[in-house]
Amino acid sequence: MKTILIVDDIFMNRLLLREIAKKMNLQCLEAPNGKEAIEILRREEVDVVLMDIEMPVMNGLETTQYIREHMPQPKRGVPVVAITAHAPSEFIESYHNIGFTQFMSKPYSIDKMMQVLSEIDGRAGLQSNNQ
Repeated sequence: MKTILIVDDIFMNRLLLREIAKKMNLQCLEAPNGKEAIEILRREEVDVVLMDIEMPVMNGLETTQYIREHMPQPKRGVPVVAITAHAPSEFIESYHNIGFTQFMSKPYSIDKMMQVLSEIDGRAGLQSNNQ
C-alpha cells in the first residue's frame, strides 16, 4: 500500500481527500500546515504529497520550496501535488518553478485524483484497485 501525505488547514478537505484515498487503497497521513508536514516527512516514508497552497503557519509554496531545497534525498524529490481552489490558468505558470510535480484543482473527486496520480505513477508507483 502506498502512502500519501495530505496537507490542508481545513479539516473537511482532509477528510474528503482521505475518503477518496481509501477508495484507491492508499494509506494517508495528514497535516494541517506546512510545518507539521515537514515534521511528518522527516520521520515517515511518503510516496506523494497533496499540498494545499493557502494555509497558516507555513503555506504550500513555502513548504514545497523547503522540501526541494532542504530535505535530504530521496525525500527532496517526493512528488508534490498542488491542491487549490485557484483556476489552473492563474497558477499553472509558476507551480513548476516552485517545485510542484502536478496540480489538482478543487472540487476533488476520485476521478480527478486518479488522473493526477496516474500521471506521476511511473515515478511514485501508485495504482488504484478500482481501475
